[in-house]
Amino acid sequence: MAVILGMGNPLLDISAEVDIAVVEKYGLKMGDAILAEDKHQAVFGELAALPNVQYIAGGATQNTIRVAQWLLQAPGQTAYMGCVGNDANAQNLRAACEKDGVQVSYLVDEKTETGICATLVNGIERSLCTDLRAANNYKETHLQQPENMAILEGAKIIYSAGFFATVSPASMDIAQKKAVDTGAVYCLNLSAPFLMQVPPFKKVLVDSISFTDYLFCNETEAQTWAETEGWETTDLKFIATRLSLIPSVKAQKRTVVITQGADPTIVAKNGFCKEFAVTALPKEKLVDTNGAGDSYVGGFLAALSKGLDVAACCKAGAYAASIIVQHSGCTYPATPDYSF
Repeated sequence: MAVILGMGNPLLDISAEVDIAVVEKYGLKMGDAILAEDKHQAVFGELAALPNVQYIAGGATQNTIRVAQWLLQAPGQTAYMGCVGNDANAQNLRAACEKDGVQVSYLVDEKTETGICATLVNGIERSLCTDLRAANNYKETHLQQPENMAILEGAKIIYSAGFFATVSPASMDIAQKKAVDTGAVYCLNLSAPFLMQVPPFKKVLVDSISFTDYLFCNETEAQTWAETEGWETTDLKFIATRLSLIPSVKAQKRTVVITQGADPTIVAKNGFCKEFAVTALPKEKLVDTNGAGDSYVGGFLAALSKGLDVAACCKAGAYAASIIVQHSGCTYPATPDYSF
């Protein structure tokens, strides 16, 4: 039975290096992640036509789960749920997960294509533009099927990126409440500024935090949360501390993890903050920061599943992120040079 369950939006990443003019042409920003509008639709074909295009299994939560499985190595330690189409892209996603040892339980939408994400890479930064397609059609009825409820009930750690709040809040609600019943650890990622800037999405996150044991975000997302809450501060330690003190429905205190790229990770719990160094890399080794945050969480959760403390979890997260940024997209060597 899988120890870690991820629930999210499975996507096929269409990744290519582009000139900054292409990014600006579509009104995109480096380091940002958005949902595609009509004006963005042409970007997918433009990237696909480039000679350097790569197709990589993606989606924030799926990235995290695959990295956690990679570090754990033993097949079947992780499981993943989301919605895909009945097409070649879905077959590619399923094959990538199964090769890694992830137990996949996709809802298949016969009428809609598998979701895609345009990953525009410029230097070591990226801009993400997602067309959810089938990923947008995940339903809680799939989670409620006996075989999937068994996976949920057996998981010790349950994780969703905040992007899932745009798709199936009902599924998140079921998972959060089930975690209370089973004693599982529930983990959430704020994932992108727009999720906090759009009131219906923000409400899902607000409702979820009281159930959340581990809350992840980067510095921009943390500051956006503070801004939308009217906290009138950009001080990350203050924000982390305040997030950790939001009342919980559980007896244990929430841990808040704020990553800052190459700067130390800030961790707050019960009003106290600590910093943990990340793995320093020379600039010439950096290939692509796409998936760095997802992979950090993957490493963190892998260590957490072993019952390790926060320092060890941050160390595993930093290792995973340091490997992924040396590869294009969320990819990695066959076996990690890491052991728990």
